[in-house]
Amino acid sequence: MGKYLARRLAQSIIVVFGVTLLSYFALFLAGDPTYLYVSERASQEEIDLVRKQLGFDRPVLEQYLRYIGGLLRGDLGNSLQTRTPALDLVLERLPATLELTIFAMLLSVLLAIPIGVISALKRGTVIDGAAMLFAMAGQSMPSFWLGIMLILFVGLQLRWLPISGHVPIIQPLLNGTFDIATLPDALRHLALPAITIGVFSLSRNARLIRSSMLETLPQDYVQTARSKGLQERLVVMRHAFRNAMIPIVTMIGLEFGFLLSGVVVVETVFSWPGVGRLVFNAINQQDIPLVQASVVVFSFIFVLLNLFVDLIYAQLDPRVRLN
Repeated sequence: MGKYLARRLAQSIIVVFGVTLLSYFALFLAGDPTYLYVSERASQEEIDLVRKQLGFDRPVLEQYLRYIGGLLRGDLGNSLQTRTPALDLVLERLPATLELTIFAMLLSVLLAIPIGVISALKRGTVIDGAAMLFAMAGQSMPSFWLGIMLILFVGLQLRWLPISGHVPIIQPLLNGTFDIATLPDALRHLALPAITIGVFSLSRNARLIRSSMLETLPQDYVQTARSKGLQERLVVMRHAFRNAMIPIVTMIGLEFGFLLSGVVVVETVFSWPGVGRLVFNAINQQDIPLVQASVVVFSFIFVLLNLFVDLIYAQLDPRVRLN
């Protein structure tokens, strides 16, 4: 286990290093980045002075090494718009994005498991057809369109749920100031954006679970369990579903990272104060340091999620050995 962890951590460091390399040199794609830090009316003398102050007159490799040094100290530069540390801005918005992503994943997984399992057990029936039709529809709808439809019908016409606003959960929990009485209101504000994100994930996971279960159910160990007279519920959940979870865990672990970094459109549609909306505004304002900080933070989270998924394999299936 120790050797495996060391190897995986080394691989993770290489991945993060590659991400920082790409994100940093993307700064130079549009030309001299000095012009991002000066006004349009700046004279050539002012531009040269800012270029020297920021170190853009030095060799690119030296600039990158200095950037890595700042990264190791937790310094990813300042936002061009607010003139405050970019990393602090990202971390300030991160809890709201985590709340949305976690809630969407819970919604997706808790619904996808019964839909996928029942669809596999009822293969070829009307139930199976309806479930797969729902899955195909869910994967065909663009997130922004679904979000707008939910706003129009559920939020504005039926007035069941709020269409904007945010009641924080994670930050008060970390600060020890969370009031349980605010939880229902927080969940009501989470519902529409989480459904918008989760529908696509739910549809894909339901199809994956169905496919995995269809491969597992005919296996000899499942048939042996049935021949011993075990209840069908125990055969399905203890023998078939447990082994079918291996590819599902892989997908869910990776998908959490994708959802976390892919909520830009949904957060913009619902005015959700998360990192996705922050990045969207940063791109529009050409705030490159803020975009870079977001990319680095998400890469760290994605790498840690991959490592976590690999480590729980052995808990799901004793045949898997981490060596």
